[in-house]
Amino acid sequence: MPQLDTSTWFITITSMIMTLFILFQLKISNYSYPASPESTELKTQKHSTPWEMKWTKIYLPLSLPLR
Repeated sequence: MPQLDTSTWFITITSMIMTLFILFQLKISNYSYPASPESTELKTQKHSTPWEMKWTKIYLPLSLPLR
């Protein structure tokens, strides 16, 4: 049974890692990021729901007065 030749593994693995690194760098460089994320202000929108104007109180058994 012949021996496994591992002499080219180092070159193969090194070139694979370098290729993956270059591909990831090219993928990441295509994204455009905002210049300063702190400068953009988010405007909150007020949603009117039918239960906002109503006031209800829920009585817990422990909050009832002692008899």
